[in-house]
Amino acid sequence: MTRVVEQRGLYFDELEEGVIYAHKPGRTVTEADNVLFTTMTMNTQALHLDAAWSSTQPFGQRLMNSMFTLSTMVGQSVTQLTQGTIIAQLGLTDVTFPHPLYHGDTLYTETVITGKRLSSSRPGQGVVTMQHTGRNQDGAVVALATRTCLMWTKEAHAAQS
Repeated sequence: MTRVVEQRGLYFDELEEGVIYAHKPGRTVTEADNVLFTTMTMNTQALHLDAAWSSTQPFGQRLMNSMFTLSTMVGQSVTQLTQGTIIAQLGLTDVTFPHPLYHGDTLYTETVITGKRLSSSRPGQGVVTMQHTGRNQDGAVVALATRTCLMWTKEAHAAQS
């Protein structure tokens, strides 16, 4: 019989506090990404859509939509950390954007597990807190977010399947 190896994230019991999980590859963001995301979400902010007007503003150009940056940063972590092992995202806190992300920049994300505990009300599940950091190609921090997730333990997930 052929052995099958399924791509997945890490289970609660496999995640280690204090370890830096570097998510590769990076994602080069484009004008098309910005315009599509911004219009899809009905965000009419000229800082994302109007090149002429944005050129007169403090950053001198259009900025990537910060919600796109946040979504991409979290998305970059999925394959390595939560693909098939998450039950639910419980929340996002402490979201900041200390430096803009521009068209043509490449976003690189890393995650540190800052806390984890077994659930007292949901056997076989645990609450994990993650600190996501997004950097551009020059290493400037463009986004930070703390994310809390409900995760399976390996044994409990196997038992429920």
